[in-house]
Amino acid sequence: MSDRSLRGMRLGAQSMETESGVEPAPRQRVEYRCEDGEQVFVTFSSEAEIPPVWVSKTGKEALLVDGERPDTSNEKAVRTHWDMLLERRSLPELEQILEDRLTILRERRGERRSA
Repeated sequence: MSDRSLRGMRLGAQSMETESGVEPAPRQRVEYRCEDGEQVFVTFSSEAEIPPVWVSKTGKEALLVDGERPDTSNEKAVRTHWDMLLERRSLPELEQILEDRLTILRERRGERRSA
């Protein structure tokens, strides 16, 4: 072996600095609770803004203990394709368009509609 080889040390695997004199940032432990009673504890920085709702590891929505329920009344309702269609056309117009398209399709296939 070479005289210059390093022995007894894993290069880059460990720090040579000690943790003496290092002080972690101040933290706070916050409790959330699901509707079924499951408790969720989350650690935040003491300066962090605490969210009123947290999603647990099980996927359930948990509310902040001793916190206010978030106001969701101003959220817009989800508009579906059908809702947007009804904004542009009335039901009789849609029925007429359907009949016209079915007639065109039947003519392409060579079918005759018995009236």
